[in-house]
Amino acid sequence: MSIPAVALGELKAAARERRPAAYILTVSDRGTLHVVHAEVTIGSEGLIAQVGERTALHDRRRPCVSLLYPCRGAADYSLIVDAVASAVRTPERSWLLLTPTRAVLHRPAPAPEAALSACESDCVPLSLRAKREG
Repeated sequence: MSIPAVALGELKAAARERRPAAYILTVSDRGTLHVVHAEVTIGSEGLIAQVGERTALHDRRRPCVSLLYPCRGAADYSLIVDAVASAVRTPERSWLLLTPTRAVLHRPAPAPEAALSACESDCVPLSLRAKREG
């Protein structure tokens, strides 16, 4: 059974519900995770995060990143977003322009409909395809 498509607007809505802060995960030269807490804003083409130089350096070498918006309570879902990022440097700071490639709402609970979940937890994959009007 396939999971129904959810528009990019629904990913943006899920991110807005969780406030602007998320954890950004990049990979260092040693292959270890580098995790930072950053403010993420929602743009028309994707997500934008202000980051430090180390995170921007990791991104320039390995542009695949993940974002984690943690759950807000026991019954809530975490929002996990995989993205391809482009580091942009201005004189004042560094930014990541994030193009989501995959997103899932996840919580460690039994899946209500096992056929819809790819894991044993309650996972809701979000499609990034825009809904067509009309």
